[in-house]
Amino acid sequence: MAEEYTECLLENNKYHDHCPGCKVDQMKKSRRGFPFSELFSVWIVVLCTALPISSLFPFLYFMIDDFNIAKKEEDIGFYAGFVGCSFMLGRTVIFNTLFGLSVNFWMAIITRFCLGSFNGLLGPIKAYAIEIFRDEYQGLALSAVSTAWGIGLIIGPAMGGFLAQPAKQYPSLFSEKSVFGKFPYFLPCLVISCFALLVTIVSLRIPETLHNHKIADDASHDESIKLLSHDPESHEVTERNEKTSLLSNWPLMSSIIVYCILSLHDMAYTEVFSLWANSPRKYGGLGYSSADVGSVLAFSGFGLLVFQLSLYSYAERLLGPIIVTRISGSLGLVLLSSYPLIAKLSGLALTLTLNCASVAKNVLSISAVTGLFILQNNAVRQDQRGAANGLAMTGMSLFKAIGPAAAGIIYSWSEKRQDATFLPGTQMVFFILNTVLALGVLLTFKPFLAETKK
Repeated sequence: MAEEYTECLLENNKYHDHCPGCKVDQMKKSRRGFPFSELFSVWIVVLCTALPISSLFPFLYFMIDDFNIAKKEEDIGFYAGFVGCSFMLGRTVIFNTLFGLSVNFWMAIITRFCLGSFNGLLGPIKAYAIEIFRDEYQGLALSAVSTAWGIGLIIGPAMGGFLAQPAKQYPSLFSEKSVFGKFPYFLPCLVISCFALLVTIVSLRIPETLHNHKIADDASHDESIKLLSHDPESHEVTERNEKTSLLSNWPLMSSIIVYCILSLHDMAYTEVFSLWANSPRKYGGLGYSSADVGSVLAFSGFGLLVFQLSLYSYAERLLGPIIVTRISGSLGLVLLSSYPLIAKLSGLALTLTLNCASVAKNVLSISAVTGLFILQNNAVRQDQRGAANGLAMTGMSLFKAIGPAAAGIIYSWSEKRQDATFLPGTQMVFFILNTVLALGVLLTFKPFLAETKK
């Protein structure tokens, strides 16, 4: 309703002085051409939010080993899971830097928790993205959010892989006696924190989009309602959205539930992928170094960027957000089933197959989530979007907190059952990941997932 009513206001030039929302509406009406500046603002804020989340995964295996808390090598994944989940359990520049300076397991847990507690940007930036772009670019706006998020979850680990332990990886540049030698995981956290500080300064220029006046008090309100009522179905949906709360708005809540399940899967996969790649061959892993993992993830980030900015918006317009989410999840099931077979490859065949699989998996994951972003923002009015996205982020954070902890525990357990009859070793891990993903895909069908008609 908010979008249609706002358009009525624009057509009648009913702007309110000193209202930031009206100023943005005026800007959108007069704007012509591709919205590069808005896209850049959304991109860097979301990227800044996502980078700290998974940047630790390529070096977390070695970090836990350095803490000397794991009694056996197979137990490293168990402790890694708790460090990974502490961010989402809390949900920022300072604590990210302090995490890089962690000298023991509990300092790592506490600083990651505090980092997550002060990282609440994703909900507001999703609402901002849908409101700052003209209607024809709103699909691109939410695609930019999920793309930047996905890129951050990929570039973050790539940075962690390339910049962790710099005194060992780049002895000609970093001395063992320097601060980066004493704190081998400080450099990637410091670089991300500097970027976050820069984004904080840039974001001061982002305009407010919320109207500070009551639209219902405007003289043209009755006329606008009449215009809306030409479509009985649209009028019915409008009345429903006005009278119901967020928790009783089933199109919103059903999309949030599916989003939470897919987010749990994606976060667990992110941790499992790095643990699997870092683990020795004898445990079904790939025996990769943190830099090797970084290379794979960097390539995945490039592939994801190309797809989301060139093909996703066309797919969404052609098929609709629900079909895109459903197809992406279904293809992900098939792809993830092949991962235990990939571990049997070596040399160039392993490199090519792993890079292609990683690109495809991340493209499918982000495409599924983007469709749910669109459903969530279409299900509520403008004045509810901030709260709706905040609700989605809260649920997502709780589920993503479960993901790394559960993934770490299950992965550690799987390494101890190499000779099991049923799904030995890492086969069990990927089977469980697929089970969670299958549940998410199943819930995209009616009658569970509902869609609000615009």
